[in-house]
Amino acid sequence: MRSLIRVLVSAFALWLTTLIVGGSGENGVWIRPISDDPLDPTADYRFGYIVTLILVALVFGLVNGTLGKVVRFVSIPLYIITLGLFGLIVNGLMFAVVAWLSDLAGFGLVVDGFWWGVLAALVMSVLSGLMNALLGTGKRRDRD
Repeated sequence: MRSLIRVLVSAFALWLTTLIVGGSGENGVWIRPISDDPLDPTADYRFGYIVTLILVALVFGLVNGTLGKVVRFVSIPLYIITLGLFGLIVNGLMFAVVAWLSDLAGFGLVVDGFWWGVLAALVMSVLSGLMNALLGTGKRRDRD
């Protein structure tokens, strides 16, 4: 149950991130929904948009759980040298990987450039950290 809540929190944080870092027009970070049909002006994209947010949040979890751990372990010396600031670069790289995977799927996250990804990763980590702290989903519960 906690995993489902964390995915929903990540999806909500991703939505807020696209609102904050969205930029104007085709700049920044935005979501390209599954049912993006420009030929149908009456189409309702809300369901496709929500499903896309949840799928991208799942991909974020998978990428951070697999590739993210490997990259963070390999870059421990750079974390030490930069006093942890290299983490921003690693998070931006993870954002770029998720955008690349989304581009392969034909829907999902779109990032205009690497530094937009770094900014979006910073905003998303702050937002999801705050929401997980408020909901208590980040805590591990002791089992008796």
